Amino acid sequence: MDKKSIEILGDNHISTSVETPLRSDAFDKSDVEKITAIQYHFKMIMQELGLDLTDDSLAGTPYRFAKMYVKELFYGLKPDNKPKLSVFENKYGYNKVLIEQNINIDSSCEHHFLPITGKAHIGYIPKDKVIGLSKINRLVDYYAHRPQVQERLSLQILKDLQHILKTEDVIVVINAKHLCVSSRGIKDKNSFTTTIEYGGCFNNDLKRKEFLDIVKG
Repeated sequence: MDKKSIEILGDNHISTSVETPLRSDAFDKSDVEKITAIQYHFKMIMQELGLDLTDDSLAGTPYRFAKMYVKELFYGLKPDNKPKLSVFENKYGYNKVLIEQNINIDSSCEHHFLPITGKAHIGYIPKDKVIGLSKINRLVDYYAHRPQVQERLSLQILKDLQHILKTEDVIVVINAKHLCVSSRGIKDKNSFTTTIEYGGCFNNDLKRKEFLDIVKG
């Protein structure tokens, strides 16, 4: 891919798949092995930038960076880290919209590896099953902690909840700021991005409006 095409792809935030692009050997190495390798390569990057790694303040940065990438920022890449999502019988027969809103989004853009921060608002209409409210937050956090594009993040959350809850009646709205827009390129500090994904009854304009009116506050 030529440099012009690379820039166009990054600026358009094009997502090529609902699934996060992973190699078949993505989990052959242990976390310790990955941290060791990333530590070495980031040290090389710092040296290319002209930084003096003998300075006390910088000496530990390659390790801190590598550990942060593997254990914190991108822990959601590892299937073993997926939260256990307990569902319960809908004994009350609750059949109206149930909403969990203002869920923190703390993610990273896969085109520039810069932060994406914002809020997710998620609603569903229970059928036979309901899910613990904190489990929705954990699922959002898991998928957010990957190199992402916002469109894919919305779809991954939607499809997983539809599968877990055995219903298509799920809606996901994400409002987020992208540092690749605010700190580089156009450097627009005020704009944010909104994505909406939904299925089932939320294809109905009135039902969707009911949800959107609530999350608008």
